[in-house]
Amino acid sequence: MEQIAVSKFKATCLSVMERVRKTRKPVLITRFGIPIAQVTPPPKFIRRAGWRGSMIGTAEIIGDIVGPISSEEDWDAARK
Repeated sequence: MEQIAVSKFKATCLSVMERVRKTRKPVLITRFGIPIAQVTPPPKFIRRAGWRGSMIGTAEIIGDIVGPISSEEDWDAARK
């Protein structure tokens, strides 16, 4: 595993992280020769399909979904 001093890591942080991403090899960061951190590559990213249509087939319609749920006599707003 590659080791790098914290001062050098601070100066080249972005390039070190990009190198870890591309090579998938971790880098050990040291301070006075003592390990303080480790940069490791992330797990493989799996792009999921879009969210649209992901719930198809999960709902069940029971009864009339267009008509009112009660009669007009039950509504206060319908009374004059």
